[in-house]
Amino acid sequence: MFFILSKTLDFLLMPLVWVLLLLFLAVFLKSAKWRRISLISALAMLLFFTNPFISNLAWRAWEAKPVPVSEVGNYDVAVVLTGVTSFKPDIKDRVHTNKGADRFLHTLQLYRMGKVEKILITGGKGFLLDEMPPEAEQLKRIMLMAGVPEEDLVIETGAVNTRENALYAAEVLRQHPSWKKVLLVTSAFHMRRSEGCFRKVGVTFDSYPTDFYSSEPVLTPDYTFMPTPVAFEAWHHLIHEVAGYVVYKVLGYC
Repeated sequence: MFFILSKTLDFLLMPLVWVLLLLFLAVFLKSAKWRRISLISALAMLLFFTNPFISNLAWRAWEAKPVPVSEVGNYDVAVVLTGVTSFKPDIKDRVHTNKGADRFLHTLQLYRMGKVEKILITGGKGFLLDEMPPEAEQLKRIMLMAGVPEEDLVIETGAVNTRENALYAAEVLRQHPSWKKVLLVTSAFHMRRSEGCFRKVGVTFDSYPTDFYSSEPVLTPDYTFMPTPVAFEAWHHLIHEVAGYVVYKVLGYC
């Protein structure tokens, strides 16, 4: 039920839905005044949400700050959160990754550098598809292909959201008391909610944000003023995450 409600809320919070609603009102409202207001509001919203400069500033304000690799110490285990694969029923012979693949790729880099001894991957099925393999299993498959020994990989396949990632990962960590130093790895935009959830279940850790949406601002005309659909999509992801963080706070999950 929580999964379905979260997806419904995600849809309602899409800026595209707001713009379409305003355009609908601009066509069908009886009052000429309110039709004009609706149309102007829709156009203003489009200009705002498609501006890459404004979008980037919002992302920079929200995302966790990067941690230089040179400042990363040695850790007994890196806890990697999933949510980075997609499932294609017609192409089942490989693992399909999304933008968030940095979560496990950067962890793999740290492992190869000797900064991480074990890797705990947490995540089940992110979609309501019975035939979809758990995400942790898919990422384990990639790690094995990259040469990580199976004894250095532990997976948890039950979690379907960030709260469960924390709960179930904490259970695994309790089963390995020798893992004293824990490194939490997830996307920079997702780190606030993840940190809150893991602290809530009593896990002590350091954070390693990856998968950054923001970048150093560039003050060029095309970047500052020209609208782009990429900025529009980025706002949807950001609003979704901020809303998720607020909901988790209200429910006491983080």
